[in-house]
Amino acid sequence: MENNITTISREELEELREAFSKIDIDNSGYVSDYELQDLFKEASLPLPGYKVREIVEKIIAVTDSNKDGRINFEEFVSITQELKSKDVSKSFRKSINKKQGITAIGGTSAISSEGTQHSYSEEEKVAFVNWINKALQDDPDCKHLLPMNPSDASLFKSLADGILLCKMINFSQPDTIDERAINKKKLTPFTISENLNLALNSASAIGCTVVNIGSQDLQEGKPHLVLGLLWQIIKVGLFADIEISRNEALITLLNEGEELDQLMKLSPEDLLLRWVNYHLANAGWQKINNFSQDIKDSRAYYHLLDQIAPKGDDLDELPIKIDFSGFQDKNDLRRAEYMLQQADKLGCRQFVTPADVVAGNPKLNLAFVANLFNTYPALHKPDNSSYDLNVLEGESKEERTFRNWMNSLGVSPYVNHLYSDLSDALIIFQLYDMTRVPVDWNHVNKPPYPLLGGNMKKIENCNYAVELGKAKAKFSLVGIAGHDLNEGNPTLTLALVWQLMRRYTLNVLSDLGEGEKVNDEIIIKWVNQTLAKANKKTSIISFKDKSISTSLPVLDLIDAIAPKAIRPEMVKREDLSYQDKLNNAKYAISVARKIGARIYALPDDLVDVKPKMVMTVFACLMGRGLNKIK
Repeated sequence: MENNITTISREELEELREAFSKIDIDNSGYVSDYELQDLFKEASLPLPGYKVREIVEKIIAVTDSNKDGRINFEEFVSITQELKSKDVSKSFRKSINKKQGITAIGGTSAISSEGTQHSYSEEEKVAFVNWINKALQDDPDCKHLLPMNPSDASLFKSLADGILLCKMINFSQPDTIDERAINKKKLTPFTISENLNLALNSASAIGCTVVNIGSQDLQEGKPHLVLGLLWQIIKVGLFADIEISRNEALITLLNEGEELDQLMKLSPEDLLLRWVNYHLANAGWQKINNFSQDIKDSRAYYHLLDQIAPKGDDLDELPIKIDFSGFQDKNDLRRAEYMLQQADKLGCRQFVTPADVVAGNPKLNLAFVANLFNTYPALHKPDNSSYDLNVLEGESKEERTFRNWMNSLGVSPYVNHLYSDLSDALIIFQLYDMTRVPVDWNHVNKPPYPLLGGNMKKIENCNYAVELGKAKAKFSLVGIAGHDLNEGNPTLTLALVWQLMRRYTLNVLSDLGEGEKVNDEIIIKWVNQTLAKANKKTSIISFKDKSISTSLPVLDLIDAIAPKAIRPEMVKREDLSYQDKLNNAKYAISVARKIGARIYALPDDLVDVKPKMVMTVFACLMGRGLNKIK
């Protein structure tokens, strides 16, 4: 596979991309080894399990330099080309629905065979441009860039200075970036690079996978990387409120005999599907099972729009009538256009064109439906209080930080709920791999789990995860057993997850220090020496030091590592109120990200002096400082 030249037509590339994207639903650019069998089924290459294992071993032996057991698109293209006979090739072409609008651009990768091409979807580009144009139309800092033209390459040029990306991150997750840290005027190559670092490190902090993207890629406007990152950022915003703790009316979607905690374990995609089917049932229309094949005729959408459109029941609400005159049109494209005209009455004609509906583009249809939900959920919180509303407590900030950290590293599947999504330990094993704790993957049970005894398989995984933590990682896991992880015991699960994050952070430092072991004392000593060398008056005794609540030691350390990064007029140093401390902390974290520190901690962690998260902030800054010296 190393020396083969892969030649591939644009048509084949389009078909392969479609197959790959059906499995890679979080758009991380990777699928895991155990998802590979499904992937080959999508590409009409049905293979027995032993054959898939042989292929995976071959990929890992030949191309997978970091041994992460994940396959990227280019690797998939190479293997598929290698496996395909003429017979398979014919059935392959028939099996996957052909789509228009894939733009192929030449490109090679050190990992992949020569000659593979990167591709990007023209439809996605158009959809994202229109969404950004609308989202940021009133932002004075974006006037020089907007509106972008959806039909040309202006998106890739407009993102190159980092301002739009920073703004979109704040649009999706408000207050992630302190606006004072964005360079907005008299931009130079250096200040542009700072903006892009700020955007990438902030995207990482909200759970976007950015492991293979650098500021240079964004500056060059590499389309497949730009669109991949943008989709993740947009999705964070679209999915933010599709969660029961933030929208109690979702309880209405409980099936008969279903417990509330089962509903709470559903992903935002599954909740959206259930929401659509709830309204379709009320309309007397058949349910859908996906946002691709089942919505192509637009008829389910007609009924959904009719159900959610305001009826004028509230005094301050005008009724909106959905016109069904296009419902019976014989032409799918025309019917889709008439349906979107009705969606436009609700102010929700976003993300899809008639062609995207008829083609069943799963990503853009998912976005279209999420936007409908966010604008007109049309759900009413149940009157009866037979539900234990304590169960509805949302995730803590600490839990969200851990979840975002995992997702930013590209674990698969995407972690929506910290405890239930870790219940089979597969995510933990991936994190062990990333933190150099050797995992024997032959010892791991992989999905799909059998209906009978499936949970036992998950508990076996959790037992193995605890065993690895104790024996190989030397974690302190006193009193933690596999069933605690399986049942999602918050305190005990967090104890393991924190030690994983700590190990990951210290590994980065250890690599920079050429393998020297790093601990809290070494970090504190380095912080104080660096501050003293730069003639700063601040210092810290420990990660519990009360002075950290002002963020002044962090701000001074940033200034010592990257002089001129901190603007003194932005920092308040005396008579600090709680709000002043919070402002200092917001500024400190954003500037730290801007100078290249990948910080996951939140401003509150500094103000409240949460020692674990405080440690990660100083460790990341130490990493940045050591990197500078190297």
